[in-house]
Amino acid sequence: MEEREWLKAQLKEIEKWEKDQQKVWFWEKLSRLPFQMLDKLTPAFIQKKIGVLLDEMGHYIQSGGAYLTSEKGIIHQFQKKCADESIQRIEDIGKAPIEMMDAISEHMGKNRTNLATVQGATTGVGGMFTLAADIPAVLGLSLKTLQDIAVTYGYDPKNKEERVFIIKCLQLNSADVVGKKSILKELKSYHASEGKHENMISQIQGWREVVYNYRDSFGWKKLFQLVPIAGILFGAVSNRSQLKGIAETGMMQYRKRRILTRLEELTEQEQSESGA
Repeated sequence: MEEREWLKAQLKEIEKWEKDQQKVWFWEKLSRLPFQMLDKLTPAFIQKKIGVLLDEMGHYIQSGGAYLTSEKGIIHQFQKKCADESIQRIEDIGKAPIEMMDAISEHMGKNRTNLATVQGATTGVGGMFTLAADIPAVLGLSLKTLQDIAVTYGYDPKNKEERVFIIKCLQLNSADVVGKKSILKELKSYHASEGKHENMISQIQGWREVVYNYRDSFGWKKLFQLVPIAGILFGAVSNRSQLKGIAETGMMQYRKRRILTRLEELTEQEQSESGA
């Protein structure tokens, strides 16, 4: 198990990242311009696609829907890195070294970001029609990425409370500064109530807001995709930015939970040894 000082140092880095998330960046200011105007410019078939996304998101929270990932590939990656065959289930991954979790998670995040970049460039060619396909595709890739990161840190996305946590990570990545502060506070309390997720589950009613926030933050970026030729560049950049942020957010939040759990385990171990 990792040493306490190392764990505390890693926790400080994550807390610094969380503070940085609460700063306003120029692009965020631009993307938060009134979305009502964009609504008027958005064709009915894209509005309908947003409605489908809302339904799919609700289904995802309730049952995993079409986005639920397979953990076998990730377990296999851990098995290759471990000399023995001690890792057979998601619960076993939770006992692996955090640095190993970090390495696999970072590699996965880079792969997904590259995939989103290619997808954004491709859909940037076709303007409005391919844009309608790109938004749900990126949302689906975002959900799968967060689920894979959850597995990488030993958490099972098949559990409803984990799916709610994933939605909160998705919301954190797309929220404005005020929203980020609120969501970070909710995520902080999540670990404190590990195993008692009544509060988080009760927030399912707000899942529609996640899709709308996601749509809002995408709105102006995606409008650039409607410009011929330039759409290829903007499509690639916006998708890359989105997935890079998603992967980073998921890694930071799940890493934090694992570190806090390890610190608790160390405390319990020390108390047990002192009492022996």
